[in-house]
Amino acid sequence: MAVTTAASRLGTEAFTDIAPVELRQRATKEEIELAISAVYRQLLGNDYLMKSQRLTSAESLLRDGKITVRDFVRQVAKSELYKEKFFYNNFQTRTIELNYKHLLGRAPYDESEVVFHLDMYQNEGYDADIDSFIDSAEYEANFGDNIVPYYRGFKTQTGQKTVGFNRMFQLYRGYANSDRAQLKGTTPHLAVELGRNASSPVVTPSGSGSDGFAYIAPYKGITPNSTFGGAATFGKEGRLFRVEAAKVFGAGYPSTRRVNQAVVIPYEELSSYLQRVHKQGGKIASITPL
Repeated sequence: MAVTTAASRLGTEAFTDIAPVELRQRATKEEIELAISAVYRQLLGNDYLMKSQRLTSAESLLRDGKITVRDFVRQVAKSELYKEKFFYNNFQTRTIELNYKHLLGRAPYDESEVVFHLDMYQNEGYDADIDSFIDSAEYEANFGDNIVPYYRGFKTQTGQKTVGFNRMFQLYRGYANSDRAQLKGTTPHLAVELGRNASSPVVTPSGSGSDGFAYIAPYKGITPNSTFGGAATFGKEGRLFRVEAAKVFGAGYPSTRRVNQAVVIPYEELSSYLQRVHKQGGKIASITPL
């Protein structure tokens, strides 16, 4: 069953009707190698892995049946390889975002989840924080000892908050994209939304849709302009809305140049602004009452 009717446009078709990778008893050599590759791909964020970087000792233990898939995931997440890619050069909150994505297959739901792991790291260290993900009831219920973690944040399921679907698109930028090659770099991708307890706009992954262009909010959440001369006054209805639009032809630019816009407008101007965005070839990313 498709995740959404627009799975191809949202870039989630790679996860449609794909069974999780599970390493059962008496697995063949091919099945074991598939599980090893799936763990590397999931935990390393689709980043390139050289032969010399592989965890050969841990791989051998898994092949010999001396450790489980969960144990192998734990060793990869605690390895210097993982730390060099996602820990040493990242903000701590960005590392936590990626740990949720790589180890639990979803985005953080709220700021309290990030705060929990910040405290865990500060008080008990990196390894203990990794263990808190892998030994959690959530990991056990979804992956157990033998299933490779996967991106489950795109699917509706028991215990999965709907806000996680939107948030996942802030972390997932396409099947061929690496977690170290994104526009926002090493800075947290969800800090603003989590801090405000606000829902995240769905930003289509790189290369999806006709041209892969989507709205990306400024890091500090600043609204650059308004449609009524910058005056912070209410309209007749007494309501203001923040509207984010993508792919709009900018004034004075050639027709090939498109820009993002974020404006604050009163309710009575909302309809006319939406019509203008559509006439300029743009798409509405979000409408938020203020």
